Amino acid sequence: HCETPSVGFNAKEAHSIVEECVDGVSAGEDYNHNMEQSLTHLVKLGKACKYIVTCAVVQKSTHGFQTASSCFWNTTSDGTCTIRWENQTMNCIVNIFAIAIVL
Repeated sequence: HCETPSVGFNAKEAHSIVEECVDGVSAGEDYNHNMEQSLTHLVKLGKACKYIVTCAVVQKSTHGFQTASSCFWNTTSDGTCTIRWENQTMNCIVNIFAIAIVL
């Protein structure tokens, strides 16, 4: 699920960038390196934003997996995007929060 404000954060771009990161982790690449790479690529978008990226990777089980987040911000310039990925053995949830920097 992605929210796209008319100005500022572009959730579709962010989703695409982080999806590549998650695919890399699922292929056995280094988790920390891929998270750093996703932040680097987000910064390269050239938006005047601060980014927060969280990622939870858990083994699939019969107990389920839930996450939640809540934000209070400027909905015209700030934004969020959540990427959900899973395979037969694990679930991965990545949350991106972008907060516009007002100069």
